[in-house]
Parts: sequence; C-alpha cells; structure tokens
Amino acid sequence: MSENLVIVESPAKGKTIQKYLGKGFEVLASYGHVRDLIPKEGAVDPEHGYAMKYEIIDRNQRHVDAIARAVKKADTLYLATDPDREGEAISWHLYELLKERGVLEGKKVHRVVFYEITKHAVQEAIAHPRDLAYELIDAQQARRALDYLVGFNLSPLLWRKIKRGLSAGRVQSPALRMIVEREEEIEHFKPQEYWNITALLDKAKL
Repeated sequence: MSENLVIVESPAKGKTIQKYLGKGFEVLASYGHVRDLIPKEGAVDPEHGYAMKYEIIDRNQRHVDAIARAVKKADTLYLATDPDREGEAISWHLYELLKERGVLEGKKVHRVVFYEITKHAVQEAIAHPRDLAYELIDAQQARRALDYLVGFNLSPLLWRKIKRGLSAGRVQSPALRMIVEREEEIEHFKPQEYWNITALLDKAKL
C-alpha cells in the first residue's frame, strides 16, 4: 500500500515522476480527459445557469477505475495534471468522479503543479500543494460550453455551405457575431441634431 497517490496525465511522465518521488508514492496516469459532455442535445442548458451534463469517456473508464481502486489504499491524493486550464479541469473532473464513488472520505486531497519534470521541481510541488483553482476550471468549462453551443451548431452549416471538415471556432464565431451585431447597430443609428443652451437670468428684473 502506498501512502500517497499522485495522478498525472501522461504515463510517460508518470514513470519519471515515480522515480523522483520514490517509496511511499504511487503515480498513475489519467490518460488525458476523463469526462466530457454527453453527446446529445441538452448537454449545456442555458435556461438553468448553463448547467453542464458530463459522462466518463469510454476509452478512459478503465483508468478511472484503476485510480479509484488505488485511492482506497492511499492516505493522500495529489492531483498533478498539467498546469493549464485543461489540466485543472481534468483534476476537477477526476475529483468529482472519485467523490461520487465515495472513495475520498477521510482522504487528504491536494492539487500540485510543476512546470518542468525535474527532481527538484517535482519534490517542491509535492511539498507546496494548493487547492483546486476554480477560476481556471470555470474558464475551461466556459470554453467547452461555447464549443457545444456555438461550434457544434455552426460547423455543420460550414460543411454544407463551404467545405466539409471546416470547424467554427469557439472564440472566432462569437467574436464575429459581436462584430456583425455592432455593425448593424451602427448602420441603424439615426443621427439627431441637438443643442446646448446656456442662459444667465436675473429674477429681480422679470
């Protein structure tokens, strides 16, 4: 039984990190994202606070199962996925899945990040953990919601009208819409002439 379980994204990184941490640590890989939006209508609900419905990605089910089994034997879980929005979201999704399974009760859970795979960087990260950064998680979810609400609807239109295989970007498409709407406002603007009049009045002489 390993007292500490460390989760990274890549199995190749995991082998190196395992070597740096030594005894008392077990390192497993999530193999990237573990959960994604359900592949059907209603995955993002704009009418209810943009609620998002997720499910485990089939190809990574066995990796999630292996992590859940390992968590049961550990005292502390270190979520060490990549130090970007996607990595933060992977850690959060994994945390939520493990919490749903009830395997985190009585466990310490930490988020750790390192920007280089060196012994010093890895050990420093483990020595100075933090909590999950929900501002990064929210940012990633917002991007994913835009993918679903904008890209998934626009891309098929591009395939029909222009060329198959084109993708409507999650950022470019909403930005283009904002530009178009602003241009329409400018075109529909009706200029009106107005004047400012300043008067000095003396009540006693009226």
